[in-house]
Amino acid sequence: MSKVLMKGNEAIGEGAIRAGCRHFFGYPITPQSELPHYLAKRMPEVGGVFLQAESETSSINMVYGAAGAGFRVLTSSSSPGLSLMQEGISYLVGAELPCVIVNVMRGGPGLGNIAPAQSDYFQAVKGGGHGDYKLIVLAPASVQEIIDLMQVAFDLGDKYRTPVMLVGDGILGQMMEPVELADEVTVPEIPAKPWAAGGLQGREKPNIINSLYIVPEECEELNKRLFAKYAEIAAKETRWEEYRLEDAEIVLTGFGTAARIAKSVVDKARTEGIKAGLIRPITLWPFPSEVYAKAAERAQKFLCIEMSMGQMIEDVRLAVNGKKPVYFYGRSGGMVPLAKDVLAEVKKIMAGGAE
Repeated sequence: MSKVLMKGNEAIGEGAIRAGCRHFFGYPITPQSELPHYLAKRMPEVGGVFLQAESETSSINMVYGAAGAGFRVLTSSSSPGLSLMQEGISYLVGAELPCVIVNVMRGGPGLGNIAPAQSDYFQAVKGGGHGDYKLIVLAPASVQEIIDLMQVAFDLGDKYRTPVMLVGDGILGQMMEPVELADEVTVPEIPAKPWAAGGLQGREKPNIINSLYIVPEECEELNKRLFAKYAEIAAKETRWEEYRLEDAEIVLTGFGTAARIAKSVVDKARTEGIKAGLIRPITLWPFPSEVYAKAAERAQKFLCIEMSMGQMIEDVRLAVNGKKPVYFYGRSGGMVPLAKDVLAEVKKIMAGGAE
């Protein structure tokens, strides 16, 4: 193992390669452009395919083709680009094709700016395209976790035949941290995909990759099958981090960069006599509702910290289910919460001054 200093966007690419991905189709957009830049060099070095499409719409449909052929495939973009991919993502879900989609979020709505944000939460976890569907959504909080979760993303996609989204923000994409990497790139064992459209291979009939169900009864059966799969994923694949939660009177919660800020606030609050703790969801879907419900049995209050006007807070409130009050602190449009301001909010809440 070697320790290497890597930028978050580059770590996404290296993590994908080490997870056995050899196909990337995408389009550059700040603040994730270093990822396609990195893979433009690395993919040929490992015998892979890198193609810069003419648009995000084209790239997601190229992903559909490669996934349908049974390959591990990656695409990436940032907020406006992900909006352009939504129809293709819905098609991927309907055809039950595994792939990994990365969104390094930026300020919005509209073209917004290139500053970090978390305001695509609804788009990721509630289904941004048409139809009834869900994505597995992973939210790393460090460059090392980006590397680790890329393997998880591809494995979960293949296991459940579903697209997986990894979400970060401009800070995680641009920051540099040390990561531990194996000295040699070894291709992991990738499960067989007998359903793929890879030629007859001795079969009497070809495999058909399709998301079109003209007969309503057949389309309903697809939806029932998908939601049975989602129930299994929710039961088996929820991930989260707890920090100093055992005796916490106020529970801070956030994902990604906001969770890093919240963790430092927890430590500072403890030095000032406030019993604070943290829940960090690693899977935004499936959301770790049970850990919030359990924490609500002993904690007095919750504070949701987001780089948005408040989106994840809806899932936190559903999980807490009215047992305890849930407060919110957020910055939007590319602004980042400051630890000192979050700490001031914690003090106000514990003193009974917050609404």
